[in-house]
Formats: sequence, C-alpha cells, structure tokens
Amino acid sequence: MRYLRPFWILLFLVLPALALAHGPSRQKLTLSVDVAAAPADVWAVIGNFQDMSWHPAVFSTTGEGGNAIDATRVLTLGQEGGPTISEVLYKYDAEKMSYSYRITDVKVEVLPVTNYSSHLTVTPTATGGSHIEWRGAFYRGYPNNDPPAELNDEAAIAAVTGVYQAGLDALAARFGQ
Repeated sequence: MRYLRPFWILLFLVLPALALAHGPSRQKLTLSVDVAAAPADVWAVIGNFQDMSWHPAVFSTTGEGGNAIDATRVLTLGQEGGPTISEVLYKYDAEKMSYSYRITDVKVEVLPVTNYSSHLTVTPTATGGSHIEWRGAFYRGYPNNDPPAELNDEAAIAAVTGVYQAGLDALAARFGQ
C-alpha cells in the first residue's frame, strides 16, 4: 500500500492537465428555409449531386458517377479558374429527397475547415411547400491548439454559415417563401 501512494498522487496531479490537453472539437451547424414550391420541384433543382448551379458561389460543377455512392464532383467557385472544392457522395436517397457528401480536398484559405461532411434534405411542409435543411459537421482549419484567427472555430462556423445561407437564400428567391 505504501508503494501505491506515489502512484495515486501522481495520477491526481496529471489527470487535470490531460483534460486541458485536447485539440479542436467537432462543430455542427444546421440551417434551413421553407419555400412555397412542392418538394418534387425543389428536389428537381438540388437533387442532382453533379449540378450545383443553383448555388450563387458555384461557377461550375464537374464530376463522375451521377448520384451513385462514391460519385465525385469538383466545384469551381466564383469564376473560371477560381478555387475548387472536391467532394464525394456517400449517401443518396431520391425517395427521401436527401443526400450526404464529404469534402475530400479544399484549401483552408478557401474554406477554413477539415473533416467536413454535409447533408441536404427536402421535406414537405403542412402548406404544400418545402422545408430545405442543410446541415454539416466539421473541424476548424487548424487542427492544433491556438489556431490563427482565420482558421479557428469561429472562422470555420462563419464560413460554413455563409455558404449555407447563400445557397438557401438563392433557393428562397427562386421558389418564393
């Protein structure tokens, strides 16, 4: 018993320090909008993984695999030759009007996130319109402690919020509220 005492003292001294030695936490974000159009009409616009022309930040979309699992797409932002985001589809359900994808390659200067996944879903509202939900989970662009301001949690949340809000605003303008 006498020999265990130093062990217990050391353990109680080290445990609090371990609690402070963690990296970034996964951020989660959900934004949504209700529009006047029927779900089938909205899904006809946003349901094709290979076509994100409905989003105002996307200049062009190229890809392979259609809407099959493991299909890929590359989004070119802004203008021809602009920055790109590469993504892969990992869930697709046309009947439920929902798909999920991950970013496989993006420079943190373009979108300050890592390990990003997202889900886009259309459901009917009681009034015959559509509820469009876009949710994502991601880590900030800087994986270590003490990130620079442009790569911290707040920057990541602000950037993803901007992407989602611009897309949802464009859909609200297109379909009415």
